[in-house]
Amino acid sequence: MLRLPSRPASWWRVLCTLVLAYAAARLCVWLNTPIPWMIGPLLVTSLVSVLGAPTDSWIPLRNTGQWIIGAALGLYFTPAVGQLVIGLWWAIALGIAWALMLGTGFGAWLHRVHQGRIPGVTPAQWRCTTYFAGSIGGASEMTLIAERQGARTDLVAAAHSLRVLLVTVTVPFAMQAWGVHGLDLGVPGARVVDGQGLVWLALLTFAGGALMQRLGRANPWFMGALVVTMVITLSGVTLSAIPTVLTNAAQLVIGVSLGVRFTPAFIHTAPRWLASVALASAVMMALCAAFAWLMAWLTGLHPATLVLGTAPGGIAEMSITAKVLQLGVPVVTAFQVCRLVAVLVLAEPVYRWWVQPRHA
Repeated sequence: MLRLPSRPASWWRVLCTLVLAYAAARLCVWLNTPIPWMIGPLLVTSLVSVLGAPTDSWIPLRNTGQWIIGAALGLYFTPAVGQLVIGLWWAIALGIAWALMLGTGFGAWLHRVHQGRIPGVTPAQWRCTTYFAGSIGGASEMTLIAERQGARTDLVAAAHSLRVLLVTVTVPFAMQAWGVHGLDLGVPGARVVDGQGLVWLALLTFAGGALMQRLGRANPWFMGALVVTMVITLSGVTLSAIPTVLTNAAQLVIGVSLGVRFTPAFIHTAPRWLASVALASAVMMALCAAFAWLMAWLTGLHPATLVLGTAPGGIAEMSITAKVLQLGVPVVTAFQVCRLVAVLVLAEPVYRWWVQPRHA
């Protein structure tokens, strides 16, 4: 159903995919769409992949893109902004609780709607599949956890990939229609590109990503670069800004890495399952928007910032949206990072301690 490439089948395919993605990005820039360097490649790669075109991606390129974006986001965490984010710890905790509750409800709804409709799946396997398909976490990480518990990993991966695709496309266009931009609570600590400082920043963040990968952490290149740059910026040290051409290229390869997951088989396998996921994703976006307005009233922050912070999308995609539209990058990143970590840490224990015994 989904293709999760580990190495390119053909360098020619990778190159052609990148050229097509670049053309789509330039078209979106001309059309003035939101986050054109990710939306364009994501949409065109998804479309041609579903139609059967031989698209391909290369994981080191995606990792490099996440490394660049992580470093760029970390530059927003100046000492003043860091104090603000720390003061919002209670709001971030509420956001985590909301995400866990919403994901559990999503999984329970999938279990009820499709119970007995998927042939060859035992009740225990179905319960595990729907639970992890509903959890609002990263597609690859949640699929690996679900596999350890004996779930149908194809359905879990399909649910997460489709949800992230829908949220990534819908939310930026909604923000553009809303007309909000330039609401950042702070500007990056470094605004000027300095050659020597950029080299040091690259070396330090590379070391952070490599360490995270060696430790087996989720999204190691994104998280490693983000944490290292946050520490540097919070300490008041200014090394260098990230050139715009690098952040644009990073968005492009991230969009491609999402798009190539979809194949012709994707739309033909369990269509009712995909339709349910699409419907539930729309409902979750609406519920998260309502929750964001409530949190905005409690915190005094702009609702747009909290919509991105609580949206059920991917951490890199929502943070990129916040960065490009200047919608409170540090707050959005803090909400998304903390939710990702909490879901990855708590999803499996909650399943073993609460969901599984209730159905035993």
